[in-house]
Amino acid sequence: MAESNPNARLETFCDGVFAIALTLLIIDIKIPVGESIASTNDLWLALEHLLPRIFAFLLSFVIIFITWVNHHNALKLVNRSSSAFIYANGFLLLSVVIMPFPTALLGETLFTDHAAPAVVLYAVVDGLQAIGWILMIKAALKPKSLIRNARSAAVARGNLRNAYIAVIIYTVFALLAVWFPLAVAFLITVIWAAWLIIGINLKSE
Repeated sequence: MAESNPNARLETFCDGVFAIALTLLIIDIKIPVGESIASTNDLWLALEHLLPRIFAFLLSFVIIFITWVNHHNALKLVNRSSSAFIYANGFLLLSVVIMPFPTALLGETLFTDHAAPAVVLYAVVDGLQAIGWILMIKAALKPKSLIRNARSAAVARGNLRNAYIAVIIYTVFALLAVWFPLAVAFLITVIWAAWLIIGINLKSE
């Protein structure tokens, strides 16, 4: 009996990776061991010190969640699979599972005078994700198309264009972050917040 969805196992595997990556993000949110909590005020101060980590956690959660939504929608565009498509998915997942590390680094250093390396790395990982999308979409479009129909192909080509733009943006961000880390972190946040708003208001087919 033919499998109704040839990408069912791939989608299940990817969903598991996304779920684990999202879960790992929260591990870094904890009161530092050296913090002395002797009063309510001490606890408020300790929580205040966690704000950069909470910001990094929320930003990364949004990024990974939006990536999962986009991945879910992207797999609706194809009705077959190929080795190139599967390996391209693997590269995309690599950018997802790396995310908890730059998230922890960003939360640790964001409002310090040595935040630049953390923001550079964060922008690089976002750029890697865009490259993953390029590889995945190109594998779906050619040489033998895995795309369902002409309308799906048009959507895929639009996504490919957006991925190329994202690579350029995050490359520029990674360079600018050397000198303006806080400004770049803010711009990354604005971009993903915009994608979140667009995604929430986007009508499902």
